Amino acid sequence: MSPDVATKTLLSFLLGAISVAAHGHVDDIVVDGTFYQGYDVTSYPYMSDPPTVVGWATGATDNGFVAPDAYQDADIICHRDAENAGGFATVEAGSSIMFEWSTWPDSHHGPVIDYLANCGDDCSTVDKTTLEFFKISEAGLVDGTSPPGTWASDTLIDNGNRWVVAIPESIAPGNYVLRHEIIALHSAGDDNGAQNYPQCFNLQVTGSGSDSPSGVLGTELYQSDDAGILVNIYQTLTTYDIPGPTLYTGAAEASQTIMEITATSSATTDGATATNAATTSAAAEATTTSEAETSTSTAAASSSTTGAAVETTLSTSTSTSTSAAAEPTSSSTTASPLETITSSATLSSEPAATSVSEVFTKTNAPCGSKKHRRHARDIQA
Repeated sequence: MSPDVATKTLLSFLLGAISVAAHGHVDDIVVDGTFYQGYDVTSYPYMSDPPTVVGWATGATDNGFVAPDAYQDADIICHRDAENAGGFATVEAGSSIMFEWSTWPDSHHGPVIDYLANCGDDCSTVDKTTLEFFKISEAGLVDGTSPPGTWASDTLIDNGNRWVVAIPESIAPGNYVLRHEIIALHSAGDDNGAQNYPQCFNLQVTGSGSDSPSGVLGTELYQSDDAGILVNIYQTLTTYDIPGPTLYTGAAEASQTIMEITATSSATTDGATATNAATTSAAAEATTTSEAETSTSTAAASSSTTGAAVETTLSTSTSTSTSAAAEPTSSSTTASPLETITSSATLSSEPAATSVSEVFTKTNAPCGSKKHRRHARDIQA
C-alpha cells in the first residue's frame, strides 16, 4: 500500500471514529421536574449488576444508529439489541417530559419524533415486537431557505441538547412505552443514508382520559424510500414530509424550554413506590410525629414523681427523631446540573467547571462545534 493510500485510509478511519463518538444518547428524563436516570450505554453494559432504570437497555455502545435497511428488523423499535427497562416513571396525562441527551452533533440535521405504545400489564416483560406505537409529537424542518436548513435537531441543540414532549391529556391511564427518536438526514440523499436514533422509556400514565389510540408496529413505522427518509437536504426546501404514521389527534405541542429539576427519583419496580425528595421528607416527618406521640403517651402514663425523667426522655426522643428526619431529606436534595458536572470533573482529576459555558464546552467536546459554544450561556456558578 502506498503512503498516500495508507494516509487516506487512516484519515477515513479517524473521521469515522470521531463521527461515532459525537453521536449521543439520552442520559435521563425529567418528568414534571423529577429526574429519572436513563440507561447509560457508556457504562451499564460493562457492569455485572447495573441499576434498574426507566430507560431500555441497548447494545449501541458506539452511540451508533439504525439504518433504513433495518427498518423491518426489531432493532428499529428501541435501538439495537434493546431490552426492556426494569422500572418505570409515573406521569400524569397532560404533563411534560424532558429528554436530556449526552450530546448531539450540529451536522446531523433532522426531525425529532415521539411515540407511545400501550404495553398492557407490565412494560418490563412485554414483547417489543408486539408494541403498537401512535405518534404524539413531531417536528421537522424549521427553515429550509439556506441549505442544509434549520431543523428540530437544531432546536434541541440550542436548548442544551434537551427536548420536551407533552403526554396527551386525553389518553387512558395505563402502562406505556415512550419511544423518542432523532433521524439524522445529513447523508439521506443516498439510499440507506438516513440514520435513526430511537430511545425507549417505561411510563405509568395516570389521569382521567379515555382514549386508546390505535398504533403501528415498530417494524412498520418507516420504509426506506419514504419521502422524509430518502431526501437531499443540501438544496432549498420549502416543505418536508415527517416520516411515520399520522399524528394522534389528541397530541399537544410542548414548549421547548428547559425544565427545572426539583427532585430526583429512582425507577418504580413491582408496584413499589419510588423514592424521591418529597416522599422521603414526608415519611421522615411522619416518623417524627409518631415517635413524639409515643414519647408523650409514655410520659402521661408515668408516675408524677418521675416527671423530670419523662421530660428528659421526651426531649431526647423528639431531638433524635428530628435528626433522623433531617438525614434522608438532606441525602435526597437534588444537586444542580453545574454542581453535578463540577463534582464529576473533580473525580476525573480535570479542572472543575465554574460556569455553564464551561459545562457546555465539556459535555459537547466530541462535536467541537462553534455553534455549541455560541449557545452556551456564561452564567457563573
